[in-house]
Amino acid sequence: MPEDSRSFLETDRLVLRPFTEADVPALLALDNDSEVMRFIDGGRPTTAESIRERTLPRLLHDHPSTGTRGFWAAEEKETGTFLGWFELRPVDDHDPTVVELGYRLNRAAWGHGYATEGARALVRKGFTDLGAECVTANTMAVNAGSRRVMEKAGLTFLRAYTEDWPDAIDGSEHGEVEYVLTRAEWEKRRA
Repeated sequence: MPEDSRSFLETDRLVLRPFTEADVPALLALDNDSEVMRFIDGGRPTTAESIRERTLPRLLHDHPSTGTRGFWAAEEKETGTFLGWFELRPVDDHDPTVVELGYRLNRAAWGHGYATEGARALVRKGFTDLGAECVTANTMAVNAGSRRVMEKAGLTFLRAYTEDWPDAIDGSEHGEVEYVLTRAEWEKRRA
């Protein structure tokens, strides 16, 4: 494991830990898989320089309102294999009540329930430890896989919307969708 191996969260099969500089090669491979990035940037290639200068600083950012980073490297607990990353970060850096859920996993991890397992654990942590009152998540309307994960994590469809993207990608003409889950609804379902 990289030098900063303390875990933020563990599930039955996952360890979510802070990112380090040592993760650049794994992030580069993840972001250079055109299928992984199809609904993000249309699958355009990226460079190690871009990962170091733009991606990694975003992943290492500490959020004052939660006292956490917001993005974590996801590893398979049994093998330590890098699977991708998960996100649970405040929409407003100084207000922990509304947090955004996200995930990006290697293709080899797709279809094994890792995204749902990690998303559910982060939703729980958001409501029990981080002061969240609402979890929100967004994706392209045509990203059926991500929408299923949001639903399995307990979020419900809120709205469809469109944004002006500087570089339109295949499927963007169908717009975006937002899913949400409030603390009250989460607690009601657990009762």
